[in-house]
Amino acid sequence: MTTRLFHLSDTHFGVENRAALDAFAAAAAAENPDAIVCTGDLTQRATHEQFDQAAEYFAQFEAPVIMCAGNHDMPYYNMWERFTDPYRRFRKLYAQVGGVFSSEDVVLVPLKTTVRIQPRFPWSDGFVTKDALQATKEQLAALTGDERIKIVTCHHPLLAATDEEHNETIGGDEAFATIASSGADAVISGHIHFPFDQMRERDGRRMRMIGTGTLSTRLRGALPCYSVLTCSLEDGISVETRPFESCEPAS
Repeated sequence: MTTRLFHLSDTHFGVENRAALDAFAAAAAAENPDAIVCTGDLTQRATHEQFDQAAEYFAQFEAPVIMCAGNHDMPYYNMWERFTDPYRRFRKLYAQVGGVFSSEDVVLVPLKTTVRIQPRFPWSDGFVTKDALQATKEQLAALTGDERIKIVTCHHPLLAATDEEHNETIGGDEAFATIASSGADAVISGHIHFPFDQMRERDGRRMRMIGTGTLSTRLRGALPCYSVLTCSLEDGISVETRPFESCEPAS
């Protein structure tokens, strides 16, 4: 028994890569993954039109679609809404096309890494609050004794690319150590528009950190791509990154 997850991120509707999105949809239709996981930044500026575009796109899939909000999914132009109800538009999208997923092999646990405001600029970098980390820790605690692979989903990578680099995610080191010690096997994310697969360690706890690229035109040194995670209790998690060379935007 295996579970296959199609992991995409950073679609950035408004500056989306339509060719890459169409190629992803064709692959999902042909291969029928167990779930589709999108780790944030569905839109570029969180406008109603961009969320409508995202809803139309994700509504086509037969597999359940699991999403988390990214920093681009909070209003940029309506500051009142950003400060009073920043995830209202995202919640509406999830109510339209979001799904629920569990399998015999895998359980997904969310971690919120976005905040409406933070004591630095830009506000786009990750920030794990104490409350957000506690919520994830409690969900993992409820799974104590569950032998399934536990994957935490979030938008921002919790650690920098190497231990020598500055970690842009405030609270990321503590979050990594906490969820690793709470039984998580891996954390998957987006945000940096670059795929990676690393085994990392904090406070003596090791955990897999997996990221995928973007399906937008906002490239940062990697081709548009998504990842396929094949999970089984016997073999763990294998990751295949699928780039779209023919979908690279013209310079």
